[in-house]
Amino acid sequence: MNCTEILMARDKMEEECGVFGIYSKDRSEVAQITYYGLYALQHRGQESAGISVSNFGEIVTYKGMGLTADVFTSKTLENLVGNAAIGHVRYSTTGASKLENAQPLESRYKLGQIAVAHNGNLTNAKIIRELLEDGGSTFNTTIDSEVIIKMIARKANGNVEDAIRSTVGAIKGAYALVILAGNKLVGVRDPYGIRPLCLGINENGDYILASESCAIDAVGGTLIRDILPGEMVIIDENGVKSIKYSENNKKAPCSFEHIYFARPDSIIDGLNVYESRVEAGRLLAKQMKVEADVVIGVPDSGVPAAIGFAEASGIPYAIGLIKNKYIGRTFIKPTQALREQAVMVKLNPLKVNLEGKRVVIIDDSLVRGTTSKILIEIIRKAGAKEVHFRSASPAVKHSCYFGIDTAHREELIASRLSVEEIRKEINADTLDYLTMENMLKSLKGCDYCVGCFNGEYPVDTPTEE
Repeated sequence: MNCTEILMARDKMEEECGVFGIYSKDRSEVAQITYYGLYALQHRGQESAGISVSNFGEIVTYKGMGLTADVFTSKTLENLVGNAAIGHVRYSTTGASKLENAQPLESRYKLGQIAVAHNGNLTNAKIIRELLEDGGSTFNTTIDSEVIIKMIARKANGNVEDAIRSTVGAIKGAYALVILAGNKLVGVRDPYGIRPLCLGINENGDYILASESCAIDAVGGTLIRDILPGEMVIIDENGVKSIKYSENNKKAPCSFEHIYFARPDSIIDGLNVYESRVEAGRLLAKQMKVEADVVIGVPDSGVPAAIGFAEASGIPYAIGLIKNKYIGRTFIKPTQALREQAVMVKLNPLKVNLEGKRVVIIDDSLVRGTTSKILIEIIRKAGAKEVHFRSASPAVKHSCYFGIDTAHREELIASRLSVEEIRKEINADTLDYLTMENMLKSLKGCDYCVGCFNGEYPVDTPTEE
């Protein structure tokens, strides 16, 4: 690990970013609305934040490093005047964490100005970048998202809609895009729907695009529907126009959105995130019976599954770990002692609910195992007699190439150790993972991308593991 390893030793899958967009027929507080939308999506990325505002085609962009609340002030937002806006919060999976790689990306081209915000990873970005550079294009960033805006500019011979459609027909991988071009707001979701994107409306009739429905809720809007895989929507003064740019019929949304990334108050692809996590806990409880006194969840994403586990098992649920809500995304030095200290700062045991008890601890996943081991040690030091660990998702054995920051495969504990070996490694009395079958049941049996579990991806990956 290097000095950019984050709190809890990066023992979680990390989302790349969140996107937001709004279109109003009249000049309104679109920048302020976008700010609150990004605030609601802050869990998806904490490295940088940015907003581009279009004043009937004239675009101004402001972005910076850090959290949304740190980047923007009231005065900054007041100066961003227009009738449409897009916003972005970033967690980097491609390109370094620096201002030049913050989004939205903005450019002038033959049809005027354009701004793009992207969530996901392109698997053929390197090839396209080389072709564009051979054709004379120059790049200002090291992120794959820049090939999208450069390609749109290159293809813009007639109208921007055709240029966007041609571009998304050429790129491969995972993407949810929000684009400002002319007096239009455009939303695009990749052909498999790997990354989420939804459409909403507020009481003023302003249309909203967002990575998650919780952001639409946060700005007083109402969810209309999810953008379909392979769909592009163009929003302007005439309303919403839908174009199905891909005829692919195989949907494969990311299963980890429901397991960990998304806020529990979001609805993604028609499925309530909180309910799917509770159901995963219920199914997990039925897999391996355990005699215990209390069930606890690892805050925050493990809590709904713990509630479901307690309900199905009859073992009482209790709060066992208190989360420091103000820890943010703390960077630490790569020593074991400091990793343990970082976990203690973020999660402290509630001894009254643990001492002398046989404890079942539920987490959303078990990726590297480092945090799980430390948490079990913390619970034992709090006086627990036994600690039984349960993962509310299958074992993560493979890397992701579609917008999630995972470890190299050799760092994924389940790729090199058996369940029994992992149990010993993390010092649990028993260990169980949710089965693939039960995970899909919790997701209502729909088709999902499960490549990080079984190595079978819906799109060709850029490199072999």
